[in-house]
Amino acid sequence: MTAPPEWMHHALASAGDTPPDYFTRFAPPDDPPRRSGVLMLFGDLAGGGQDVVLTERSWSLRSHAGQVSFPGGTVDPDDDGPVDAAVREAEEEVGVRPESVEIVGQFAPLYMTPARNAVTPVLAWWREPHPIGIVDPGEVATVERVPVAELVSPDSRFTVVHPSGYSGPGFRASGLYIWGFTAMLLSTLFDLAGLTEPWDMRREEELPPHMLATTRWAGRNG
Repeated sequence: MTAPPEWMHHALASAGDTPPDYFTRFAPPDDPPRRSGVLMLFGDLAGGGQDVVLTERSWSLRSHAGQVSFPGGTVDPDDDGPVDAAVREAEEEVGVRPESVEIVGQFAPLYMTPARNAVTPVLAWWREPHPIGIVDPGEVATVERVPVAELVSPDSRFTVVHPSGYSGPGFRASGLYIWGFTAMLLSTLFDLAGLTEPWDMRREEELPPHMLATTRWAGRNG
């Protein structure tokens, strides 16, 4: 059992002192129609460093099929807020045991305009990692523990360009193509934590056709 690395606390403190533009631009209304939580779960790698749990959504889903996301979902009536929802969904989706997770803190919620959903990113430390996998194939196609070192490597980073005119950070890591909300959260977190390595923002990639075909795009914060 290990303690959360200092960079996690630093990221939360930095966000509180000076909220990133991403959080201020997408601040939710006072009473959002829906609330959700996503679990940004980091743990120790056997050989040193940390990794993060990411999932690829099932290709049979009606929206955001095949996209990479953090475990998480909508706050249910029995949940005690978005933190509870994020941990519960991580258990239901990939089998993360709640007692193995230490909540380090949460960031301000982000309002996803197309879904009218206020999503709270929950930063967590996996103090007792254990085997995980796909629990519900209807929701999850792939689950990966992606090394942080691979994500922050300049070779893994690029700018995604969408036909709508959207552009934002992208990552290729552990066989996953990461863009949109998940990539923006990872990029913002690494900036706050002081983990970002210089990378070429001019390196652009169009969204792959097979992903474009499954994307319900509403233009702002997908």
